[in-house]
Amino acid sequence: MNNETITFMLNGKPTQALRGETILQVAKREGIAIPHLCFKEGLAPEGNCRACMVEVAGERVLAPSCCRAPTADMKVETDSSRAVSAQKGVLELLLADAGAAADYSEKNELRDWAKALGLSGSRYPARSQIAPDFSHPAMAVNLDACIQCTRCVRACRDAQVNDVIGMAWRGASATIVFDQADAMGASTCVGCGECVQACPTGALSNKIPLASGERVPEGRERVVAGAESVRNAHALSLSPSPPGGGKKIIPSVCPYCGVGCQLDFHVTNNKITHVSGRDGPANAGRLCVKGRYGFDYVHNAARLTKPLIRIKPKQAQFSTVPENWREHFREATWDDALNFAANGLRKIKQATGAKALAGFGSAKGSNEEAYLFQKLVRVGFGSNNVDHCTRLCHASSVAALLEGIGSGAVSNPVRDVQFAEVIFLIGANPTSNHPVAASFIKNAVKRGAKLIIADPRRTDMARLATHVLQFKADTDVALLNALLHVIVEEDLVDQTFINERTENYAALKANVKRFSPEAMTEICGVPAVQIRAVAR
Repeated sequence: MNNETITFMLNGKPTQALRGETILQVAKREGIAIPHLCFKEGLAPEGNCRACMVEVAGERVLAPSCCRAPTADMKVETDSSRAVSAQKGVLELLLADAGAAADYSEKNELRDWAKALGLSGSRYPARSQIAPDFSHPAMAVNLDACIQCTRCVRACRDAQVNDVIGMAWRGASATIVFDQADAMGASTCVGCGECVQACPTGALSNKIPLASGERVPEGRERVVAGAESVRNAHALSLSPSPPGGGKKIIPSVCPYCGVGCQLDFHVTNNKITHVSGRDGPANAGRLCVKGRYGFDYVHNAARLTKPLIRIKPKQAQFSTVPENWREHFREATWDDALNFAANGLRKIKQATGAKALAGFGSAKGSNEEAYLFQKLVRVGFGSNNVDHCTRLCHASSVAALLEGIGSGAVSNPVRDVQFAEVIFLIGANPTSNHPVAASFIKNAVKRGAKLIIADPRRTDMARLATHVLQFKADTDVALLNALLHVIVEEDLVDQTFINERTENYAALKANVKRFSPEAMTEICGVPAVQIRAVAR
């Protein structure tokens, strides 16, 4: 899409559209509602639900607005009798497939569009019931509500690039499947929940633990058959919230890895029920399994809610929630606990001096918390013995970045990988450690970028790689020098860039002469011919 605009007529009004925009996107921006179910921002348009049909002057057939771009002087009617009749007809057919499920689904765009167009039901017979699948620990599958819009397929295949969900069979037998028609819990699903976030009808939804004493409404038991301790978040409408409770959405940032994914906590009666991704700069609405489903610790029965003070010397390890924990600890108020800790630190300082105390900070803390922590150690303790966990895990890369580009911080957001032609991944396993960042790398590969992986292990990303350099452990420097040797010796360099942006290139050039691929292959274990191919 670029900034060039065209003008066309939309419902009798001159309207501007950017080149590459669809009629549906322009209509949404102009506040014109067109029913749509298979379309979702961020996913490639499919045009398979046909709910968004509009009338284009001079054309024999109606056009799907989600995958039709306007042209100059085109005349489009979204609310003509012909267009509305087609939209209603499609929604009626889809309601016949998913109407029963839509009646008790909290999240259902099909039901909402039907109501917007004045439809209360469908004239067509319902399809046969499809058994629910509760085999996955975090998600529920209720294909009764599925309209085969394929948003889940595209979310899994195109956004997260996990390739678990697909369509199988043909005609009336067509259905959504996981891998080779496996149960969801037995498939290769990684639990990112992107499909749940994309599903417009609740056919795929989050499981929510049943609160103590909570009962499934009469007539809804089949939805939770075989899942006694969980309920389907979007397939049940349980009893109303008690007075003083209610629902709220709390924006936050995922606490797990360093990608910085923004998310929303959905809270009912002060209890987190589920999590959805926000359209943040680091994640574009995406989350991984930890960000979306790793919040159960908040309400875990073993989580401490009051400070504990030890009353017995530490002995052998005991279980998480020992029956006799009160023999080892006593509950305390915050004032009591803070005074106890402060007095203990003061006694050590008075007895043996300030240097007997040290502080070790956590990467889970904010910048403000890190500042306060070092202030406590330096001013409160009177000691400079303060350190931070990232010095041990991130020190080498900080030193390299400082030496190489003059800053200890990364120079690009991860999503810039979409502009790369070649991606060289070394010393990282992003699908395990930073799954959302990995998804953008996988997107770039699908768009044509070449991925080169250098790692002693064959990681999951290797299935997408153009080259996998599986070097012997601790021989990465030999491999990198061999790559530099080829680049320099075969003059595969941008001399202008070197002259304007680098220092000491002559010394580098002289140094790498000794590290030919043929010499280094004995050390790193990567064939010389592969090293040369990667360098080129």
